[in-house]
Amino acid sequence: MQPGRGGGPLGRLGLVVHPVRDTVEQARVVQRWAHEHGKEVVGLRTDATRLPPDVRLVGQTEFAATVDAVVSLGGDGTMLGALRLLVGRTVPVLGVNLGHLGFLVELEPSELPGALERIAAGDFTVEPHLSLRTELRTGSEHREAVAFNDIALARTPGRGTVTAALSVADQRIGYLRCDAIVLATPTGSTAYNYAAGGPVVSPGAEALLVTPVAPMSGIGRPIVLGVDEPVRLELLEKSGPPTVEVDGIASGELPAGSVIEVRAVRDAGHVIRLDAAGHGRRSRVKLSLLDLPLLPEEMLELVPAELRRSESTQRR
Repeated sequence: MQPGRGGGPLGRLGLVVHPVRDTVEQARVVQRWAHEHGKEVVGLRTDATRLPPDVRLVGQTEFAATVDAVVSLGGDGTMLGALRLLVGRTVPVLGVNLGHLGFLVELEPSELPGALERIAAGDFTVEPHLSLRTELRTGSEHREAVAFNDIALARTPGRGTVTAALSVADQRIGYLRCDAIVLATPTGSTAYNYAAGGPVVSPGAEALLVTPVAPMSGIGRPIVLGVDEPVRLELLEKSGPPTVEVDGIASGELPAGSVIEVRAVRDAGHVIRLDAAGHGRRSRVKLSLLDLPLLPEEMLELVPAELRRSESTQRR
């Protein structure tokens, strides 16, 4: 953890909002606070329908280059999008949970006004996060991607398994033949990696995970690597064309013969923590809930009726 930036200037707040949910009410809280404190709020033009009309709209380039801090309104996916947008700048991001479990986001909407006061006063810590900088090459074609959770090569239904040779730090390790290959950061260890049986890694650790999903032959267990060990995957000729997923977002197919090179980058994202210890405790509870064979509405039945009524009254 790193301390907050003290009482330095916080002139411009950025808003990144969930792509579907109605976030206008929470955005108004931020806008109202900013107006009372002489701050400016900007949002992305693509989010115009989910922002109050008086929020100034800008393009992604201006947004990323000029904001001093960002408030993410949504869930972990929205938070990951904000971090990807700000790669290359040390801009802290505060996550407000409008989703379900959420491991990255820390606050509930009711806590937002107090959190903004603390951010303006520099009363927070910054949690640094690794990113995965990825190069995808097919013949003469080349493209790049950045992920904070994971890069996945997922089997396209009906097109064959994913078969790839794996090299680490220029040394051939073996091959994988499976339904998907997940390369994850410690942050992403509780996402696709966890669902595939991979290890949970503390966000404070420096590691890169390689996890085969439903392996059929070759390497069949997760591998934990150091952040200074670059990974290279080469899709063999007998491989089906997997879909590339960047933090869960599909990014096209790769044909056999393609090469995927992944490097971990330290301190690529900066998450605001107001109560790091409390957030850690809640995250452990949320992780344990994933293993329960109950749906969220079924878990409510375990809560005493008087507590359910009390919670319902407070939310009104």
